[in-house]
Amino acid sequence: MLTSDTSVQYLKGVGEKRAALLARLGIHTVGDLIGHYPRQYEDWSAVVPIAEAPRGETCCVRGTALSAPVERRIRKGLSLYTFSVADATAVLRVTLFNNPYTAQKIKAGQAYLLFGTLTGGRNPEISSPLIEPAETGARIRPIYPLTAGLTSRYLEKITAAALLELDATLDRDLLPDTLRREQKLCTRRYALGNIHFPADREALETARRRLVFEELLLLQLGLLSIKGRSQAETAVRVHNDYTTDFCASLPFTLTGAQQRAVADCVADMRRAIPMNRLLQGDVGSGKTAVAACVAYTAIRNGWQCVMMAPTEILARQHQASLQRLFADKPNVRVGLLTGSLTKAQKNKVLEQVESGECQFLVGTHAVLSEAVQFAALGLVITDEQHRFGVRQRAALAAKGMHPHLLVMSATPIPRTLALMVYGDLDVSVLNELPPGRTPIETYAIDTAKRERAYGYVRKFLDEGRQAYVVCPLVEEGETDLVAAEAYARDLANGPFKGYTVGLLHGKMKTKDKEQVMRDFSEGRLSLLVSTTVVEVGVDVPNAVLMVIENAERFGLAQLHQLRGRVGRGKHASTCILISDAQNAEAIRRLKVMCETTDGFKIADADLQLRGPGDFFGDRQHGLPELRIADLLSDMELLHEAQAAARALHEADPSLEKPEHRLLREAVTALFTRTGEQGLN
Repeated sequence: MLTSDTSVQYLKGVGEKRAALLARLGIHTVGDLIGHYPRQYEDWSAVVPIAEAPRGETCCVRGTALSAPVERRIRKGLSLYTFSVADATAVLRVTLFNNPYTAQKIKAGQAYLLFGTLTGGRNPEISSPLIEPAETGARIRPIYPLTAGLTSRYLEKITAAALLELDATLDRDLLPDTLRREQKLCTRRYALGNIHFPADREALETARRRLVFEELLLLQLGLLSIKGRSQAETAVRVHNDYTTDFCASLPFTLTGAQQRAVADCVADMRRAIPMNRLLQGDVGSGKTAVAACVAYTAIRNGWQCVMMAPTEILARQHQASLQRLFADKPNVRVGLLTGSLTKAQKNKVLEQVESGECQFLVGTHAVLSEAVQFAALGLVITDEQHRFGVRQRAALAAKGMHPHLLVMSATPIPRTLALMVYGDLDVSVLNELPPGRTPIETYAIDTAKRERAYGYVRKFLDEGRQAYVVCPLVEEGETDLVAAEAYARDLANGPFKGYTVGLLHGKMKTKDKEQVMRDFSEGRLSLLVSTTVVEVGVDVPNAVLMVIENAERFGLAQLHQLRGRVGRGKHASTCILISDAQNAEAIRRLKVMCETTDGFKIADADLQLRGPGDFFGDRQHGLPELRIADLLSDMELLHEAQAAARALHEADPSLEKPEHRLLREAVTALFTRTGEQGLN
């Protein structure tokens, strides 16, 4: 008898070679196979008479073959197989293209189900339909996510065998009976059976609802557990609020949103449990000023601070910004720790941090090194939070005795997605831009207008302004996309001959990237050709134009981040999107960019266009991937799962009660797969 932990290799019909193919889909055990849910379904259950079948729409008909297929060779490498089937209402002509395997199976006088699109009027035809013997039964059939070498029909076959042979573990329900009845959910066995092989549409919906709720419940329980770890009392208490003192020294006034965020943080740091807060704000909303204000209060109360940024460029920018903000605070030393420092430089910084002489350390992942020892770490700040996992920020927090945690993100995230990704954090939102920020005009053009766009750029360069040109790739030869290196050469020798043109991309050495950015920041370069490495960490107020090549290849969130590199000074700024894309989604995406600069509206549109799975690009947020839940359609279930998770967590934080044992095991397994730990 099979168990969920049995290697899929030992399932009948699999073997070593197919097990290797299944592994590409993340299927290693029988349990993994059962959890590999269909991505969609073919409804063979609603069989319609041939004469009444809707033309131009996918449907299922039943007919008896009037003859065996006849082969006709059209040309070398192309054969047609034709035959007819009939029911009581009409005769249907069937054509198969280069499909001898199916053609050989068709026998005159036998009944078949045909799934496809009918054409024609009184003389209906169907080309390349899916065909099954009628005795297999009219039913709803699963369509699975695939990899090369595997078919959906094969996965259907082995999944059916696994469900049939799996032992009684299939009856062990993760959900306590009380909770399942409260939520009006079906049993786990019923759900798994009908998600793969639904008896009808109602059974499919019942099964899906149960599995979506279970998935969201496990995720929320894991997040509550992670959040709960910071609920232990902290020695880092902030008794005095120095934010008024700090704000008085700033050359600008904080917006209302910034003031509310600072107040949230200070209130958190006065409590006995550590702050665990997300500071979410659009490009240019002033997150760094909020972080500096909060950090100053922590420092004046005797604590050290550390800020981790995803790139060295961004870390250096933060250090420079913080040094300016603390310019008249001689007792605040801001240090920098990155991988490119010499050993002597690193040792000096490490000594200052360990002695307490350095009160605010800014760095890249280098700050996670064991060599970094703080005298009194009280506040941990991470920037561009979507680029770090839960585990990384926890590792940084572990360098102190339950320090306060502030995570920042300049990637606007729809509330629906924030509920999932940052479910372990309290949230402050900066939804106001500081006064003086000029609006950015955005235009989408095709390549035929590129030369006109170049002329527009030259006009501003001649006035002493600067510009970016962003390309998706670095080297030639990979695709037809514009490559940055070749493009930079062409621009420097062509339309921008006589101007200083620089190049920035991720494959350059750190010191070379730093030099290019320094040259651009200090005005020695007029035009910077870059890949998306410019997305974060570049703050040049004099840069007022951005041209983005192949703009259809970027997601909305990324386009918005790139556009945020201009409009950072007092000059009006423009973003030009170049694309010849014709597909509807790409056109809609560019239209959204031209219509609004509101990052949260853009994020909502991005979520609807691409879905949550693609929202972050590379999955670096450290949370399990959703296998069946859809945040666009399952928000009601998400709220129900969150409420149930909170109730369970309050009653049994570590899920130690006997009736919660299976839940605990499932949460631990779910987060272990992503490198996180779901429960203590």
